[in-house]
Amino acid sequence: MSSQVIPSSHSSETAGSRSTVSSTASSSSSRPGLRSHNLAVHLRQLYRFQTFLREHEEPWRDRYAFLLSKGYQLRARYEPDWSPSWLTVDIDPAYCDDVINSVLHMVLDAERLVDGTTVCIKRINPETVTDEVKIAKYLSSAEMLCDSKNHCVPIWDSFRDPTIPKVEYIIMPPLRPFDDPEFGAVGEVVDFVTQMIEGMVFMHRHLVAHGDLTTPNIMMDARPILPTGWHFVAQHRTPDGVTPISPLARIDHPVRYIIIDFDCAVRLSEDQPHLITDFGGRDGDPRNIKDFYQKYEGLDFLASLIDFMKTADFRQRPDAEMALQYWLSIRAHVDIGKARWRLQKRKETIGERVLYDTVAFAKEGVHRVKHMLTGGERRVYWS
Repeated sequence: MSSQVIPSSHSSETAGSRSTVSSTASSSSSRPGLRSHNLAVHLRQLYRFQTFLREHEEPWRDRYAFLLSKGYQLRARYEPDWSPSWLTVDIDPAYCDDVINSVLHMVLDAERLVDGTTVCIKRINPETVTDEVKIAKYLSSAEMLCDSKNHCVPIWDSFRDPTIPKVEYIIMPPLRPFDDPEFGAVGEVVDFVTQMIEGMVFMHRHLVAHGDLTTPNIMMDARPILPTGWHFVAQHRTPDGVTPISPLARIDHPVRYIIIDFDCAVRLSEDQPHLITDFGGRDGDPRNIKDFYQKYEGLDFLASLIDFMKTADFRQRPDAEMALQYWLSIRAHVDIGKARWRLQKRKETIGERVLYDTVAFAKEGVHRVKHMLTGGERRVYWS
């Protein structure tokens, strides 16, 4: 389950600059994407291949009515009698929402009819039997969601397909990859590491081993840094599909990181041994933390945590609770003055470093002025 779907047209910029256009679109000369008739015809010819759904999209079209009966409306592209909107208006197809197709076959966005909320629908059609839905629902029960250390994705709804019994659907909030936009300050990394170890502690306390806690399975609730939202597919644009997003800094607007995809997860019973040896062994591997350490300078305080969590002898390796306590002791000795330091990539050239430092210094100056004028308190990420 992930909303990491990307447009498949000519470029991410083109795919991102799209908006919903109906066949009765206004002919106002100020309308984005408006073209002369001859140019519009030429553009339509360029997009001819997009007038048909791709093979992996057809199952969504086939289940359009069923999902609608459950209260979830897919975009116009997936209506059974869909006809591309750009065939009847003189407008660049790149500005039409129904030109956007998803790449990942198992997830798609929809509108929840009861309140207009955008949701993510994941279609689960496992080749082998898994407990993905059971475990995901268990970890997102009302009781579980009250725990601040619970970083598992909330499951808002779930149901089976009436005609394909082994297929299930789960409804979740739309999320973004945890590193999109990229991290910008040391304090943001500290917050991320804390949340991820907390999430692992929570799962293990409830006898769940994720089994695949790797980069693709970590997302974020980006609403604090993107309060106006984002397009589910063209993620570098706002929901209108046209306007570029302008993310706020997460050092000032903390986000919550979310663990997804429980298809490899195992839930143990109280009387079972709490050692699992028959899956990939990635659940306790701090590879995401290691990625930060290898990518950025100034994060030396992560080195001992990585070594501690990678103890070669599994009998000496710390459990999640021990890892959290070890990390909190490290965090307590990190200079709080580093929280707003810009993250410097190890491969930056001198020119890039000067440019990025200048931009960061300017942004920090604006932040300090706002802080003085508003009297607001600065968030301390490791308090």
